[in-house]
Amino acid sequence: MASSSSDNSRRRGPSTATVFKLFVPSLVGVLIFFVPMTLGGNTTIPLDHMVTGARSLLGEGSGIYALALIVAGALYPLIKGSWRRSMTERVFTVLKLAGVAAAVMALTGWGPGFLHESDMLPFLFDKLVIPVGLIVPIGAIFLALLISFGLLELIGVLVQPVMRPVWRTPGRSAIDAVASFVGSYSIGLLITNRVYQAGQYSAREAAIIATGFSTVSATFMIIVAKTLGLMEIWNLYFWLTLAITFTVTAITVRIPPLSSMDDSKRDGEPEAVSGRRLATAWRTGLEVAERAPSLLSSVALNFREGLLMAISILPSIMSVGLAGLLLAKYTPLFEWLGWAFYPFVAIWGLDEAAALAQASAAGLAEMFLPALLMGDAGLVARFAAGVVSVSSVLFFSASIPCILSTSIPLSVGRIVVVWFLRMALSLLLAVPAGYLVQALAA
Repeated sequence: MASSSSDNSRRRGPSTATVFKLFVPSLVGVLIFFVPMTLGGNTTIPLDHMVTGARSLLGEGSGIYALALIVAGALYPLIKGSWRRSMTERVFTVLKLAGVAAAVMALTGWGPGFLHESDMLPFLFDKLVIPVGLIVPIGAIFLALLISFGLLELIGVLVQPVMRPVWRTPGRSAIDAVASFVGSYSIGLLITNRVYQAGQYSAREAAIIATGFSTVSATFMIIVAKTLGLMEIWNLYFWLTLAITFTVTAITVRIPPLSSMDDSKRDGEPEAVSGRRLATAWRTGLEVAERAPSLLSSVALNFREGLLMAISILPSIMSVGLAGLLLAKYTPLFEWLGWAFYPFVAIWGLDEAAALAQASAAGLAEMFLPALLMGDAGLVARFAAGVVSVSSVLFFSASIPCILSTSIPLSVGRIVVVWFLRMALSLLLAVPAGYLVQALAA
């Protein structure tokens, strides 16, 4: 009898409320993240307007707010006891405590004079830490609209046929891939690790997703775009960066070290029924929408995740970011490392090839450093720096420690090799994309 009732329900189709729940929050999320609006003579996406408004309301208190998040982030691993898990956790706990000291110096003006030059602590704190501290929690609220009500699952089913041949991952990883890109690498890695531990991803598949899809979120990309003056071409920047990131991933999965990893798993994915792709996608999206928690619950959960992400990354940005800026300004380290990337830029005849290559090398320490170091460059170089900040995926201030804290069998050495390959390929693709954008923007 129950089966008959279920069949009748399916024949009647989804309720209006479920269809409404699938599309309305998702469309509002798309509006918030992807549709530029002009307010007060400034044209940018609504989320950016909100962050600007929040900072104006806070005024001088924005620095105190950022310091509070940094202190919370430094204390969190001590309170939770996560610093005991591994040597990596201990090192990053120390770095987060150092981040508190750096933030106090930035806020008070205390400390050596060279740290207070305009391109050091003031730039890091005012142009990066405060905006990130605002945009991640605020952005997380609206990410709930984009990722919680079935749109991603619907899209994920539709793109299943390309996942295995292009990226050598199961169809279910499409959801991980898009969720990581529009959500956050920390949430994406959490999902990936859970699926891997359940035996539904092989070690190779989990490593591909962790190093190829779990990049910084759309909210972080806004910070990069603002730093580089790219908000006027936000949609071009976002979609080209997404395309380049996933293209680079499609290449790296076919070469060592990823291609040589173990590909066995306990619970493989069943083959999709041929000819039923659209119907399955529609049904899956509706099922997720029907099961989705209330809007208030989704927003609260995502806000909590966003706040935890903000307090996790801000102290590291202050310490590792400052260390990277100091190394870039006062040592030849990234200049030396950058020469390894020079051929991949110089092949396109870019005047700022050496500077871009060296700035890109600094991205291993902190993903924002290429953007910070190339803020005054020409459009093509700025665009390329913005792309590689995201498409390289891996950096020591946040994403690498997150990967190392999972069960995915990736060593530091293997991760660094993947980073080098991703950076080289990203530069090879990002520079001509920059020329294309320059032509379109002219």
